[in-house]
Amino acid sequence: MASNNQAVVEIAQTAAKFTSSIVLQAENKYIDVKSILGLFTTLVGGHTYELHVHGPDAEEAKAALTEVFAKHGLKVTVIPE
Repeated sequence: MASNNQAVVEIAQTAAKFTSSIVLQAENKYIDVKSILGLFTTLVGGHTYELHVHGPDAEEAKAALTEVFAKHGLKVTVIPE
């Protein structure tokens, strides 16, 4: 799935711009969003994901990542700190 690969790369690149810790929860797995490999094994269509963001630029990171997920048609819920 080319579109999924594109989503993975774009999500990881976006996350890498921030110093905050950004963790994606998919069912009972927690993935560092800055890890392309972790995303590849986790990001499959149809799941609902939860995003946990903690750090100095958390608000900006949440906004940027929410946008990227939406752009690729992935459902994500940002968990408030």
